[in-house]
Amino acid sequence: MTKRERAEDVVHSMLNNDPFSKWLGIEVVEISPGSVTLRMKVRKEMLNGFGYCHGGVTFSLADSALAFAANSHGKVSLLVKASMSYPEVIREGDILTARTEEQSLSNSIGIYTIIVTRNGHQKVGIFQGTVYRTRKDHMLNQTQSYNQ
Repeated sequence: MTKRERAEDVVHSMLNNDPFSKWLGIEVVEISPGSVTLRMKVRKEMLNGFGYCHGGVTFSLADSALAFAANSHGKVSLLVKASMSYPEVIREGDILTARTEEQSLSNSIGIYTIIVTRNGHQKVGIFQGTVYRTRKDHMLNQTQSYNQ
């Protein structure tokens, strides 16, 4: 199995066991080791009291992108730190795309930046996250316990 095939298997296995990402309507656009691109459409139930997309929805999209990218190497990786900036508002019907860039990867730590764009071009979110890489290998197509 190539690294790319392994990455694809891990991401699809994770998504199949992730009801929240499914509820968001996340679509996997592209996968390679350490990188994913995800897409989703903002629905009415995702809006806040001001009529804009709730920041937690955008954060969740970016967090899923980070999780899929970090875990695509085949080792269970868990978020330990994250922050997000929101330079523009997001509206109902907007199509959000999250692209992951692996900044640094060691045996125990991975650092990622995820850029979220609206309708393919306008930057609406900048997410930075750090993961702890465990020694556990992913068990593909199974519900996995992440307890150490």
